Amino acid sequence: MSIRIPPASWEFRGFAFSFIFLSSFPGTILTQDVTLDSIRIFTTHDWFSIKPTVYFQCKGENKTVFPDVKKTNVSYSFKGEESWQPLTKLEGTKCKRCGIYEQDPLTHDTFDEWELCPSDFTAEGRYTHGKEKQFNATFLCHGCSQVGPGSNKESGTAKEVERRGMHPAIVVLIVLLVLGVAAAGLLVGYKYYRKKKRQQEQARFLKLFEDGDEMEDELELQNTL
Repeated sequence: MSIRIPPASWEFRGFAFSFIFLSSFPGTILTQDVTLDSIRIFTTHDWFSIKPTVYFQCKGENKTVFPDVKKTNVSYSFKGEESWQPLTKLEGTKCKRCGIYEQDPLTHDTFDEWELCPSDFTAEGRYTHGKEKQFNATFLCHGCSQVGPGSNKESGTAKEVERRGMHPAIVVLIVLLVLGVAAAGLLVGYKYYRKKKRQQEQARFLKLFEDGDEMEDELELQNTL
């Protein structure tokens, strides 16, 4: 006897499987490249008449040297296809602590350090950052999350507090959803198992009756002969 699983059960199980699969990867967010569009430095920090080595670096990542940036008050523009591009990658709405620095023979000096966030970029994917009497730079990140051009940006501290407040709540919500779906899946599986077991018992019971009827028919035939 073949056992057919109700279509509704397959649909629910497919939905549950898809939900669990997607919920298991909360970090599957597109990663966007950040490139340098232009930069102008207004000063250098070296004490000697040596061309500076200017570089970009995010915390915990390798530094990216700007090989062409050597002179002050000169605007350097780039295509974003240079061998040292991109500068870094931004994931989702997460910020990074980055900066522009100067490497001299004896010291490492800082032009500026700041929180580089996807929301800093305009709808056109452009973000300009500078520090008075130090430098001015424009970055590109096409596809980054945006708050729209002209919007008021929150301070780095406020963003950090907001992220720390939201992240645990999101994690708890995802865990609860996964546990709920898993429990529902177990319940459906248990009901299916019980149903299948009952069907198998009914099939065995009917087979016993059929075997008994066949034996009775054979006995009657023998008695007749």
